[in-house]
Amino acid sequence: MSKRPPPPDPVSVLRGHRASVTDVCFHPSESLLFTGSADGELRIWNTVKHRTISSAWVYSAPHGITCVAASSLIGDSKIIRLVFILNRTPLITANTNSHHFCKLSLVKVPSGAPYINQDTGSMENVDDKKGIDEDKVHSHKLEDCGYFAGRGYFAIAEQLSHKVEIWDLNNAKRITELPQSSGASLDHSPKSRGLCMAVQSFLSPESQGFLNVLSGYEDGSMLWWDLRNPGVPLTSVKFHSEPVLTISIDGSCKGGISGAADENIMIFTLDHPTVLLNFYKKLLLLPKSQRKGTCLVKKKISLERPGIAGASIRPDGKIAATAGWDHRVRVYDYHKGNALAVLKYHQGLCTAVSFSPDTKLMASSSEDTTVALWELYPPKT
Repeated sequence: MSKRPPPPDPVSVLRGHRASVTDVCFHPSESLLFTGSADGELRIWNTVKHRTISSAWVYSAPHGITCVAASSLIGDSKIIRLVFILNRTPLITANTNSHHFCKLSLVKVPSGAPYINQDTGSMENVDDKKGIDEDKVHSHKLEDCGYFAGRGYFAIAEQLSHKVEIWDLNNAKRITELPQSSGASLDHSPKSRGLCMAVQSFLSPESQGFLNVLSGYEDGSMLWWDLRNPGVPLTSVKFHSEPVLTISIDGSCKGGISGAADENIMIFTLDHPTVLLNFYKKLLLLPKSQRKGTCLVKKKISLERPGIAGASIRPDGKIAATAGWDHRVRVYDYHKGNALAVLKYHQGLCTAVSFSPDTKLMASSSEDTTVALWELYPPKT
């Protein structure tokens, strides 16, 4: 029987931060990596030459930078936490007063995701920008029509609360919250679940372009929201026994992976209720059993040591990785849940993992102030 080959070493280790590196993300189209640290420093790295090309102290809060995020949906030259352009000048600042330990979430959009044309009522494609009047798209208020175009918004946990806030990056204003107080059902209130600890916003392929949000809570539960009905979640599940710390949605937006302060990693599927698509206006008159979406465990992965701070799924949907409290990065076959590698380079708690859009690189960050770059199971060309 052949032995499994030893785990690889990093192809490069990026050093320069003076404090714990709290988050990491790749540029959506260029060979750039963004990292943020607990002392408020943002660094931009060239992933080909493996060196810093820009750095700035952009956050002076006591706990520094919690999250950095980039998406082509908000522009190739922008990243979040503040919204930061490469000339070091903040474009806008959104004063969310959110918890320092809960990362925000830009909107995950599946390839070919549809949106609703408010003039014709027809479904169109957000990837096809021809004929789309962006000013007209953003002129519709979310709370008036329930419409979401998948551009320029983020979700984040509310300060000292179980609620999730949706913010518009175009004007740094809060648009709505989940659940909405006016429509909230006492039977589905997340208040008893404790603080919201993790969020992931996305566009489900079956939701006709309306924003969906997964939120994780202190008691280990998750709620799935559709903004057409902000008072009642599509479904609630409890996969974990400790606070949910990270949620990542895959490229199809039909499933994902969650990690928590317990010893379990969950790979799950999402199934949007058909009744919501065709009979939404009559939704509240239908039996409760027909109002639900389903979130089911596809694979439960048990760990010897608890604590997953971050998780990410490669854009091609083949592998997933987690950042552990035990200083290890674990890599899995996303479809089967089989363990592929345990990477033991870091000397401190691992805080985040991220894959490059071309799937060739993975980056991991740690409290040991380093960022490691890895080449793992490269896609066949």
